[in-house]
Amino acid sequence: MIRFGVIGTNWITERFLNGASQLENFRLNAVYSRTEEKASDFADKYEVQHTYTDLQEFAESDQFDAVYIASPTALHSEQAIICMNGGKHVIVEKPFASNEKEVQAMIDTAKQNNVTLMEAMKTTHIPNFHLIKASLKKIGPVRRYVANFCQYSSRYDKYKQGEVLNAFKPELSNGSLMDIGVYCIYPMVALFGAPERVKATAYMLESGVDGEGTVTADYPSLNGVAMFSKITNSELPSEIQGEKGSIVIGKFSDMDDVKIVYKDGAEEVLHAEQNDNTMYYEAKSFMETIEQGEMENRVNSWENSLATIRILDQARNEIGLEFPADRK
Repeated sequence: MIRFGVIGTNWITERFLNGASQLENFRLNAVYSRTEEKASDFADKYEVQHTYTDLQEFAESDQFDAVYIASPTALHSEQAIICMNGGKHVIVEKPFASNEKEVQAMIDTAKQNNVTLMEAMKTTHIPNFHLIKASLKKIGPVRRYVANFCQYSSRYDKYKQGEVLNAFKPELSNGSLMDIGVYCIYPMVALFGAPERVKATAYMLESGVDGEGTVTADYPSLNGVAMFSKITNSELPSEIQGEKGSIVIGKFSDMDDVKIVYKDGAEEVLHAEQNDNTMYYEAKSFMETIEQGEMENRVNSWENSLATIRILDQARNEIGLEFPADRK
């Protein structure tokens, strides 16, 4: 049995818990929030006894073994480091942290404390993603990777009315690139490694973050394109193009509705039975990594997380997106 604590009492935490609770060796045992009211309300919902409003006390608690962190990105590194120094295994929502310096500090802390540290990028653990990776050889040499994830934020209407919510605040290390673009970039790294060159363009909002943008990544034998937005929707699929055919992906974040279209027009559906809650797979993989006594997940490796954050840093430099975290 692996006992968990959570930081963050939002919908994404509830989604993670829904997936993780389907695993027999998972138990939620502690909740941290900055306010006792939020911590208690969340704990009551899940019948959890232990609540904390002091992060240091939470990290040093003997009531749990691992922690899931789903706070704003600007808080990820500090909270993860405090928890790992308390001997806790840590899974941190994507993006891992604000910048490469913070990610490296997290990795160094995991090594010092001999604990598991993993970025909670669910996409690379989904069964259909493994099918896609195994099918690349079917489409011949890959020449182009096009990931498209544009999702109109429910908070953008309030932003246009003058209320800037967390999703559009640079002090929280947010914006379209960090919140949505990472879904496009991390799988590219997992499939093809780190690119040689990165370019980026974006539409910047007055609050100081990007509303939508595009990142291009050049590899020796292929070109990657990531399109992302929090201020528009898109109905276009994503695609991995090879000389013998293309892998077409309907919903990119869940790797859903996937098929190969060969150059002669023939089609092959790629479909594995998948849990309706695709966060189940990241929870399962994280817990298996702990049980195996490994600090680093084999799929969501530190190398992949570092390569991804470097792309995000380079893209932000291209579009002029600076966070207060960068000046620390």
